[in-house]
Amino acid sequence: MKDWTSLNQISQIDDIKAVQGYSLIFKHSTRCSISMMAKRTFERYWDVIPDRVSLYFLDLINHRDISAYIAETFHVHHESPQILLIKDGECILDASHGDISADEVAEVINA
Repeated sequence: MKDWTSLNQISQIDDIKAVQGYSLIFKHSTRCSISMMAKRTFERYWDVIPDRVSLYFLDLINHRDISAYIAETFHVHHESPQILLIKDGECILDASHGDISADEVAEVINA
């Protein structure tokens, strides 16, 4: 069964950047209904994502510093909600709001 690993330290981002293979970061605003809906929809379909992909969850309200570090580290514009698919330390896919799709993540991984 899939589960999120909470991001609560900047050092975790450095660890993700150093990993060979795939990691996924979901940036979520706990105060936003759109973000809540995007997260719920993503989780409903996330079984299509291979189990070898590590799934990370960032609570943006409590960890704005980590969010800023993610944007800087992976060279992406901050959005909320947002997913970033990381492969071998590089962001190869980012999507926000209604463009967040577990199917798309799986397609990129399986291509």
